[in-house]
Amino acid sequence: MIAYKGFGPGMVCLGYQFTMGLNVTEKANCAQNGFHCAEDPLDCLSYYSDMERSEYYLVDAGGDVDEDERDSKIACTELTVIKKLTREEFFLHALAYMVDHPGRGWNCHVQREQGRASRGFAVVRGVDPIASGSKGDILAFAKETPDTGKIVQVAMVRVDGKTVRPDRWYDTDLKERKEA
Repeated sequence: MIAYKGFGPGMVCLGYQFTMGLNVTEKANCAQNGFHCAEDPLDCLSYYSDMERSEYYLVDAGGDVDEDERDSKIACTELTVIKKLTREEFFLHALAYMVDHPGRGWNCHVQREQGRASRGFAVVRGVDPIASGSKGDILAFAKETPDTGKIVQVAMVRVDGKTVRPDRWYDTDLKERKEA
């Protein structure tokens, strides 16, 4: 099962040093042990919220798998670390997750209709989502239909100070809005 894993610097999680490729442990109980990861990339931010110090990876969860249904976090006995994600890749994967699962509960890191970036990012979902941020922030948009909630357009951009200016509002077409 493809999933996502947050780490401290150097692929360390709770004192355990992971390696690229297959990592194996004996037990998987989501509340107590096993290798933890999340089906929704944004859930990683609940456990590794400091994007400047944390690392995020694409992983394959296998072996015995356990879920606790609090969020998309799972525990497994076999965790294959596949690829380190850039910040842009991380948010593109998060948008893809929303497209693939439009009916699932919204992650607590997703803002409805409009949002200002905090901690380096804003993820906004709605019928006409708009976002604003400071230089260097990531703005990620998921535009949905008003009747079904199906996502029909996604966009992601970094506030660069030139094409996308700080403290201005942008929509899914990356067009500047005059006001929120």
